[in-house]
Amino acid sequence: MNNDFLKYQAQTSPYPLGMEVSHAIGSYIYDTNNKKYLDFVAGVSACTLGHQHPRVNDAIKNQLDKYSHVMVYGEYSQSPAVEYCKILAAHLPFPLETTYLVNSGTEATEGALKLARRITGRSQLISCHNAYHGNTMGSMSVMGFEERKQIFRPLVPDVDFITFNNEDDLQKITTKTAGIILETIQGGAGFIQPYDGFLKKVRARCTEVGAIMILDEIQPGFGRTGKLFGFQNYDVVPDIVIMGKGMGGGMPVGGFTASQKNMDLLSDNPKLGHITTFGGHPVIAAACLATLQELTETSIMTDTLAKEKLFRTLLVHPLIKEIRGEGLMLAAMTENAEITNKVIFKCQDKGLILFWLLFEGCAIRITPPLTISNEEIEEGCKIILEAMNEILNEN
Repeated sequence: MNNDFLKYQAQTSPYPLGMEVSHAIGSYIYDTNNKKYLDFVAGVSACTLGHQHPRVNDAIKNQLDKYSHVMVYGEYSQSPAVEYCKILAAHLPFPLETTYLVNSGTEATEGALKLARRITGRSQLISCHNAYHGNTMGSMSVMGFEERKQIFRPLVPDVDFITFNNEDDLQKITTKTAGIILETIQGGAGFIQPYDGFLKKVRARCTEVGAIMILDEIQPGFGRTGKLFGFQNYDVVPDIVIMGKGMGGGMPVGGFTASQKNMDLLSDNPKLGHITTFGGHPVIAAACLATLQELTETSIMTDTLAKEKLFRTLLVHPLIKEIRGEGLMLAAMTENAEITNKVIFKCQDKGLILFWLLFEGCAIRITPPLTISNEEIEEGCKIILEAMNEILNEN
């Protein structure tokens, strides 16, 4: 491992994987020894179209030749951002029509929470146990995992928590509630999907008491579940939708979308209710636009469902207890974290990149680029099964 990486670049854990990257293309990442790794993680769901996708790269290069950053967000009309927001609105249900572009998913969460309070004039926020919406102070306040946030307290006050898929807990949403924030599919908790119409019941309760329903699509969004956004699989429309990760085809970006009427509240009383210097950056917006066009003009999104079936057909093994998730947002569940760790490390040695989920130690993250081929899926699954067979033989 590069010692300068450990000394000069701040780390997120004591034991980073430390691969020294040379280049990446398609579904593969290459290290500085020119060893290639099949990528089943896609930058934690960020590289929607794989690495170095020609349409995204061309859009970035073309925009660089025109202009880069020219003005703080919201002052100048810059065509990549305007065109992106317009096309995005065309693919979202009414009244989700106006998008605020920011730099990351966690900033989008911050903006959405502020907007919910601004709309309602209320303070209470509700989230879910084991939820993850980002790691800045406001986003951390609605994180449902005390172990990761206790040392940073005090956080934003007046936050309560419910259990995902627990209908009885919805009575906690009252006329004092500004908004409830939910992941459409709980990511860090283990790719847990809503069932028994849970999201529709949340929607009904929010409408009843005048609370804002915020859906976090940072992981499920942009085609990963077979539709542009995961909530479109559940016949529900939130008041605010949060996005990030796969939105920019590997570039850093986030956004939140609401009705124009509600979003306008951030522009006055007070002015600059939310502000960001680099949000809507024209080069990033060009990458977002190219990604969105590729997703909506091809069969990539619907193809994810056939690819999911292929994964489920191939990944049958005594060490896999179940496969959770939808489309290409999958988690192979093992019996314990020790097995999961062994599988991930063995697969990396064999040239396959897998990863963990934040809070569920038994889960093996499988979130490849949506452009991954059937042959690459077969190649990767073969490596997983080989690693699992070795683990069985060691015991």
